[in-house]
Formats: sequence, structure tokens, C-alpha cells
Amino acid sequence: MSAEPEVLVDRHDRILVITLNRPAQKNAMTLAAAHVVAEAVDLLDGSPDLSVAVLTGAGGTFCAGMDLKRFAQGERPALPGRGFGGLVEAPPKKPIIAAVEGWALGGGFELALACDMVVAAEGARFGLPEVRRGLVARGGGMIRLPQRLPRSVAMELLLTGDPVDAARAERLGLVNRVVPGGQARGAALDLAGRIAGNAPLAVRCAKEVASAASDWSQDEVWLRQAPFSDAVFASDDAKEGALAFVERRDPVWTGS
Repeated sequence: MSAEPEVLVDRHDRILVITLNRPAQKNAMTLAAAHVVAEAVDLLDGSPDLSVAVLTGAGGTFCAGMDLKRFAQGERPALPGRGFGGLVEAPPKKPIIAAVEGWALGGGFELALACDMVVAAEGARFGLPEVRRGLVARGGGMIRLPQRLPRSVAMELLLTGDPVDAARAERLGLVNRVVPGGQARGAALDLAGRIAGNAPLAVRCAKEVASAASDWSQDEVWLRQAPFSDAVFASDDAKEGALAFVERRDPVWTGS
């Protein structure tokens, strides 16, 4: 009997669903799984008929981080230029949503931090316990968490290793919405569907500018934005959006 794939990749219309599929190991990341995630990211960005991705985990857990048994044997579930899980150093150019049930721990939390939005079940927990294992959260935890939270809160999570529940994560702004247990994937798909219904060029531009603008100085921000937004305003989709509004119909996007 062949083994179950460590990562499942499925299409739902314009949505790509990436499911970590090692439920018996709490979806702990492996090098093989990282390669599949990276391939899925490339598929998302390279396919004109895909607009957005949902990243989730099977069996009621998002991801418990790296597989420590394999780590002890010398395996590192990271790829050059892409980092942990094939994702944290090189997120897709198109939007990606984390759908979190259960634990998002260590590298699992860092995967969620690399996503643009997070939908969490009520029982979800987020934590960076690396310091308790003699390690540090080098998959983006030390970088992204202080960008998302007040410094004192980020330092508490990084230095104690204590987790936060979904309700507090939502209050802190780490989570977009909290839903009943078992419904994170469905709610993330609903959110992804709303994004996928919008003009692909505009969605991609919005993410690219929002992701890059924090590194732009105030003197250059408008000039740096212009090439992105000018291309959108000159697109066929921009014309179609205006025409559809005037004609009171749904737009038909071509991505051009």
C-alpha cells in the first residue's frame, strides 16, 4: 500500500488549497513536504486561472512546526531562498490565507505569519516555543511578529514561548476572524472566493504594493507605486470593470 502524500494540492475554481497531510505527526514539516509546498506556490503564481491559495492542515491541526525526530537526524525542512516549509522566505505574489485548526506551533506559526490573512477555529493556538528547545524562531517569527504586534507583546511571546489562543490572537490583530471548530477551512474558502471574484491584476497589484510599501521612504512612495497602479488602470480589466458597472452586470475578467 502506497503512503499518503505529505501535502495535498487541490483546485477549487480559482482557489488553490494546500493541505499539510501528516495528521499523526500533527502535520510537522518535513523536507519532502517543503518541496511540495514550494511547487504549489509556483503553481499559484504561474497559473493565470488561479487567484488565491488557502493553506491548512489535516486532522484538526495546522502545523506543529518541524519534525523534531527528523531534525535530530540532521534533516532541515527548509529550501534555499524559500526557507522553512518552502514558504516563509518567499511567499507567493498572489494572496494566501491560512486556515488554522488546533496548533500552529513554531514553524507552523511562522507559516501562518507568512500568509496574508488568517482564519482560525475557536480552539486554535499559536506559539513560538523555540527558546524552550534551545532554538530560535528563525523562520520569520523574530522578524514578522514584532512587525505585527506591539513590541512588548511580541517579545513576551518570543522570550517565554507561551502560546496565545485564537480569541487573543484576533484581538491582537494576528487573526482576521475566529469561527467555530471545524469551520476554519470553509471560512477561509469563503474569504478566498470573495478575493477570487475580483480582478486578478488588481488583486496582485494590491498585495505587491502593500507588501513592499513599508520599505519605501515617504519621498519615493508615490513614484514607487506608480508603475504597479498605472499598469492596472491601463488594463482591459479596468475597462471591463467600469463597463460592467455601467451595464449593471457581473464583470468578466481576463487578467489582462
